[in-house]
Amino acid sequence: MRSGWVNLVTVALVAAATAVPGTAAAVPGGARAASEPVYDFASAIRETVWVDTGRDGDADGRNDRVAADLVRPREAAAKGVKVPVIMDASPYYSCCGRGGEKEVKTYDSAGRPVGFPLHYDNFFVPRGYAVVLVDLAGTNRSRGCVDIGGVSDIGSAKSVVDWLNGRATGYSSATGGTAVAAGWSTGDVGMIGKSYDGTIANGVAATGVAGLKTIVPIAAISSWYDYYRTDGAVGNSGSPAGLAQTVSARNQGQNCSAAGQRLRQVFPANGDYSTAWVERDYVAAAKNVKASVFAVHGVNDLNVKSVNFGQWWSALASTGVDRKLWLSQTGHVDPFDFRRAEWVAALHQWFDHYLLGIDNGVGNSPRVSVERQPDVWVDQAAWPAPGTRDVALRPVAGPTAGVGTLTSGPAVAGTASFTDTGRVGETTWAAQPAATSTSRVLYSTGPLAQDVQVSGTGTVTVTVTPATSTARVSAVLVDYGPQTIRNYGGAGEGVKFGTAENCWGSSTTGDDACYRIAATDTANVGLHIFSRGWADLANHRSLSEEAQLVPGRPVTMTFRLASTDKVVPKGHRLAVIIGGTDAGFVSAPAQPGRLTVDLAKTFVTLPIAGTAPVSGPAESSADLSAANPAQVVWDRPARLDRG
Repeated sequence: MRSGWVNLVTVALVAAATAVPGTAAAVPGGARAASEPVYDFASAIRETVWVDTGRDGDADGRNDRVAADLVRPREAAAKGVKVPVIMDASPYYSCCGRGGEKEVKTYDSAGRPVGFPLHYDNFFVPRGYAVVLVDLAGTNRSRGCVDIGGVSDIGSAKSVVDWLNGRATGYSSATGGTAVAAGWSTGDVGMIGKSYDGTIANGVAATGVAGLKTIVPIAAISSWYDYYRTDGAVGNSGSPAGLAQTVSARNQGQNCSAAGQRLRQVFPANGDYSTAWVERDYVAAAKNVKASVFAVHGVNDLNVKSVNFGQWWSALASTGVDRKLWLSQTGHVDPFDFRRAEWVAALHQWFDHYLLGIDNGVGNSPRVSVERQPDVWVDQAAWPAPGTRDVALRPVAGPTAGVGTLTSGPAVAGTASFTDTGRVGETTWAAQPAATSTSRVLYSTGPLAQDVQVSGTGTVTVTVTPATSTARVSAVLVDYGPQTIRNYGGAGEGVKFGTAENCWGSSTTGDDACYRIAATDTANVGLHIFSRGWADLANHRSLSEEAQLVPGRPVTMTFRLASTDKVVPKGHRLAVIIGGTDAGFVSAPAQPGRLTVDLAKTFVTLPIAGTAPVSGPAESSADLSAANPAQVVWDRPARLDRG
């Protein structure tokens, strides 16, 4: 590692060949090479600008100013060369940390920024970019109050984009001070971030703000309703008010008690899709997006559920913006930790094209990459995969009560019942697939005659008669058969960190470019629950307003399954399990009880690429009579502040 390294040969080439900051000379064929580390990182300008948001969220009589810590090449500034910006707006820079090493921002004795979390500054500043890390209002050194994805959060980051484009005012201090302009910026901004940070990128893009050229949302929320609620059911992810309290714990001492009280009041305790959720639904505003989008998500992410990427990606299709997607087998994990070298290269190419304007062929790279097995990636032209169509699969009762077959044939009359205690979930439901269970019903194909690819977002339609006036219903898709998958239920959710490091860019004292290397963490299992959905039957008529259930009266409801891209191999069995409360994922109803499923009016609709599931010979690698096949178990509540 060489701090502040400068490639003098590249500097000479740049001076002779191009005026774009950080780019190399032209290459044969007309395309330019990637940006190179031509600027000295050690001498880069590091400063904080406080940007006026135009709001007074903490009601102190002054407009809130958000802190934007930035680092930019000194040589470019000296020569009057403007540079684009890579921005990560986050509430986590003091409370919780960023990345696998939980880095927080650090400052010198004069309050100047020293340590910038993650590798973005180390890698990209020498290549002719500025990196701006924004504290959301109410967090770290920003004024104002957090509102969990609302106008304050999104306005915090949007105001900085506006400042970088000359439309908002920045200051030299949090109060008072002198105006600071961003004359060094080209105005072209790329936002990036994982979890909450990536969510802010989605939200700012949905405003259509000018100057935002691209976003890179990683494991990001697209609708806060789908983080805390799901088709009427209340999830186990805590509350917006609780998260606000966590992320604002180390702010500047402003009084946000009133803002916290508003958060406790505006979100209904039940699963109704209220006005507050509408305000935080970026999918509904996707039509405003003008920025290109490079999305990354784990299909086994049980923190920010994968429906968030699925609905966002699908909504963006009609906008015509450039899109790229990586789907991993991990849980809530950054690609820097599951595919590091390839990720840095892909991100470098992406930002070079959309922020520096380099014609580097990024549009010729595969639009979609999917991790099919641990560390085995395949490319697709689209997601859902080309040729995908909806296939309805119906449950048919078998000789064992509550167990039967799953078929694409016509509906067959029958009923099956189970009892929801509110204390049992998917791990128990899936464990003995050939046996009757009091807590679920299970329907499976025979051994598949060929591979079946489920690519997209499925739904389940149930007709259920509850015995009580409150009821939850859950459904999971299961691949029964021996397989090796990432251990998404482990501490690292599919990765394990060692002690060895590798370095990605230049370092200075207090800002290291080196990070611990993460290895793949796998599990050998006999089944894989790969998609889930949950609902409150009280919302069968409307997500906006629940209706009282009448014991003994059947209701029909369609609810979503998690977005996925999964190949169920030949010889395995594909099963759907229907139960009540999936303990650990959703809360139980006030009066859980017995539910009876009308099999003729119940079906699962799956997005199938290629041939629909067809059973083959009886021989199978998936023996449903085997008790307790090994499975990955998720046994902790979802927590966004782990992000």
